[in-house]
Amino acid sequence: MATLFHSVHTRAAGKIARRNAAKVFCSTQMPPSQSTIKVVIIGATKEIGRTAIAAVSKARGMELAGAIDSQGIGLDAGEISGMEEPLEIPVLNDLTMVLGSIAQSRATGVMVDFSEPSTVYDNVKQAAAFGLSSVVYVPKIELATVTELSAFCEKASMGCLVAPTLSIGSVLLQQAAIQASFHYNNVEIVESRPNPSDLPSQDAMQIANNISDLGQIYNREDMDSDNPARGQILGEDGVRVHSMVLPGLASSTSINFSGPGED
Repeated sequence: MATLFHSVHTRAAGKIARRNAAKVFCSTQMPPSQSTIKVVIIGATKEIGRTAIAAVSKARGMELAGAIDSQGIGLDAGEISGMEEPLEIPVLNDLTMVLGSIAQSRATGVMVDFSEPSTVYDNVKQAAAFGLSSVVYVPKIELATVTELSAFCEKASMGCLVAPTLSIGSVLLQQAAIQASFHYNNVEIVESRPNPSDLPSQDAMQIANNISDLGQIYNREDMDSDNPARGQILGEDGVRVHSMVLPGLASSTSINFSGPGED
């Protein structure tokens, strides 16, 4: 028996999608490289946005060019991110103005979107119009939106990355699960979360996506079982998930593989 385990932060879940729809998509054609990449962050006042502002400001070869949000307008991006010195870049609610400024300077730029599923498409479309590629991390984004973005970016010959997770540990767990899935016929995902909202989790759904459509049918012995104790089946290949919800329980995800003789 093999068990892969990763402690995670709670994330919102989205609809299960086919494996090839939740990865990197769109054309990888990029603007000519320059010494400094100007970065626009949407969702700047969110915790992840503030963290990104601090990281970009400290990174070599990057420069924060804009902090966009509908809240905290006028506040300094550095101050809301807990930096020692202000960045003299105010939080704005005018994405078009910031993108236009970057395009006018002919600098290489990228838009990082932490906003909401309802605004992602328009944001990426605006960025592409001004020659900027996009990185999107928006939980609960619908597969239909990802498909629309893929078609638009391909037509516009612009790069775009939709990241299902920003956790290195989670990505490594998912890659290890893909490798293990070729050697086992039985798999169960067990996750723990402190509250019952949005279960199964984004991590569980992404793992199920990754190990599905590989020509493998899991848990054949009781694929048709409707016993609630056997957990929920994700997708069509028999991957089962069990979710534990206990107050104060640390969020984690484990993948259990097994087969005959694996005692």
